[in-house]
Amino acid sequence: MALIRMDIQSIVVGAGPIASVVVLKPRGDHETSKLPIRIGSVEAASISMGVDGHKQTRPMTHDLLQNVIANLGASVTDMVINDVQGTTFFAQVRLKSESGETVAVDARPSDALALCVRTHVPIYAESDVLDTAALPDFSAIERSEKEREAEAFHNFVEGLSPEDFSE
Repeated sequence: MALIRMDIQSIVVGAGPIASVVVLKPRGDHETSKLPIRIGSVEAASISMGVDGHKQTRPMTHDLLQNVIANLGASVTDMVINDVQGTTFFAQVRLKSESGETVAVDARPSDALALCVRTHVPIYAESDVLDTAALPDFSAIERSEKEREAEAFHNFVEGLSPEDFSE
């Protein structure tokens, strides 16, 4: 499977009946799709705090995990969203020990994202996950349509002659 580098495009922290969502945007050749992942509101808030660099007076759960990993002499290298089944996404956080051993730990994408934004490591999704669950970027479709309309108008104007304005 090819890994696609992802960036967090937006985080919606829902309340009550409104679901929380994190939207990931691929870099590079796959920029025309978005990967929306439904998450809990607590996890959405935690990801937001990590993105903003907001420090609490006491460590929150994802800060605690980051501290435990570091105190054990390991580091987070990246995360991979490696599967989707229905509306459930699966991820792995990849760690590297002091001895250089790499370990992949099963995680919910929301928890993996909250940890990764705190450790400033890359986020990846397997290409199969994008093929299965990504939504098209409608702004790219809109830009393409506007470009087509502008070209048609340009061709119309270029084809005008003074005779077109006489009665």
